[in-house]
Amino acid sequence: MAKDDSACAPPAARRSIELDGAEALRLLGSVSLGRVVFTRQALPTVRPVNHVLVDGVIVIRTHEGAALTSHTRQTDGTGVVVAYEADDIAPVTHLGWSVVVTGYAHLVTDPLELARYEALLQPWADRIMEHVVRIHPDLVTGVMLTTDSRANPR
Repeated sequence: MAKDDSACAPPAARRSIELDGAEALRLLGSVSLGRVVFTRQALPTVRPVNHVLVDGVIVIRTHEGAALTSHTRQTDGTGVVVAYEADDIAPVTHLGWSVVVTGYAHLVTDPLELARYEALLQPWADRIMEHVVRIHPDLVTGVMLTTDSRANPR
């Protein structure tokens, strides 16, 4: 049996390169799954969700019993502070990117907006998702994990 020398080769040097906000949002919009982070009973809570990026805002769907639905419903209009993370990292090479957005989440109540977002985003869970939450990105950060020595770190 022939020996596989690639398994013994040292891994290529990896670099972490900061992305600008526009590129980070573009990458986030290229995938459909992410994680929303919010506070529940004074502790951080993370939920996997699917999303769509529409006019620079992140849109997710929720159901009536979801903690995020009730939190966004109880605000005085300022919204709920959340973080949203999405990535595309290869499991073998660990190369790719990760983006984190921090902003305010609002429950969408306008019937025309609801209809628009519901048409653009189908729930990935087999469950009725009758609510829509919109996250306005206030802080956008991202990193590219690469072996490309030509890339310039910021």
